[in-house]
Amino acid sequence: MKRLHGPELSAAARSAVEAVLPWVKHPTGQPRPPRAEVAAAVRLSAAVLEELAPGHSVEVRVPPFTAIQCIAGLEHRRGTPPNVVQCSPITWLRLVVGAEDLLGSDADTSGTRASAVAEHLPLFKI
Repeated sequence: MKRLHGPELSAAARSAVEAVLPWVKHPTGQPRPPRAEVAAAVRLSAAVLEELAPGHSVEVRVPPFTAIQCIAGLEHRRGTPPNVVQCSPITWLRLVVGAEDLLGSDADTSGTRASAVAEHLPLFKI
């Protein structure tokens, strides 16, 4: 499969997020979408962040679907990274659309650079 970049990636990510948007906006009032739809929305939106904030100083983890490195700064190469943002798929997608903010969410953040991810959120205003 061809890896998407730029406007193609943004369009695909927006479409994938829109497909699960009712659940993202109201997680307790809507059934969870199929796993493949949630996975696509998470992976594609994380790839958008990776393009918007290139670098290797912060690792963003959304298990079980993806882990990316972003934010310019000192590179991390082995072992546990010093700057990590980790959250569930629903929390990630709520951050992506602005339904939550990073510091007020239940995302686990560690390291002095982790909060820099918040500067790039939300990714989409839907």
